[in-house]
Amino acid sequence: MELSTETLWLVLGLAAIAVGVPFVWVRVRLLITLVHELGHAVVGMLVGRKFTGFVLRGDMSGAAVTAGPAKGFGRVITTWAGYPAPAIIGAAFAWLGGAGWGAPVITAVLVILLIALFRVRSFLTGFVMVVTLIAAGTLWWFRADALQTAVLLGIGAVLVVGAWRHLGAVMLRGGRASDPGVLAELTGVPKFLWNLSFVVVCALGTWVVGAQFVALLPSAG
Repeated sequence: MELSTETLWLVLGLAAIAVGVPFVWVRVRLLITLVHELGHAVVGMLVGRKFTGFVLRGDMSGAAVTAGPAKGFGRVITTWAGYPAPAIIGAAFAWLGGAGWGAPVITAVLVILLIALFRVRSFLTGFVMVVTLIAAGTLWWFRADALQTAVLLGIGAVLVVGAWRHLGAVMLRGGRASDPGVLAELTGVPKFLWNLSFVVVCALGTWVVGAQFVALLPSAG
């Protein structure tokens, strides 16, 4: 699928506003945190842990709780999954949306959000989830392929940049209670190596999103 040059510039402009204007970013950060926490939750369930609940907080932080062994591979991969999640999901949105899979992607998002809705543990979390569900449901219902592609591409770009911003914050200010700090305690592997693994994933996600912007240009079709 191709998008017009004007549409791509519009998508880039809106994404830049979302991550670059402080008044907007302070609200968009909740979306990045939501994906971060659901990354913990989904990976935790995939490795056999029980997802018991999650919260988003007014300071834009969050927490997801999964029950299972306190140590071992399951705990490690569940803890690791948070910071890479926005970059991975952002890249998947851009790639699959550009390949014409917008509707199935949005359907999968709706299913995950509906399941997670029953694990909400605060009013703010519930509000963000309902707003996100309404937005995703509206995009799914009207089934405009070009619009879905553009929106998924834009959200993909926002998620990837948001992943970098969150990663930068934890690298500068993250303590022992941060995900890299917990991973270091669980494994004995230094925090900087865990942060490096996050950097690699974010870099790959950035490359995928950038490649999709180029691929969707009319001259590249």
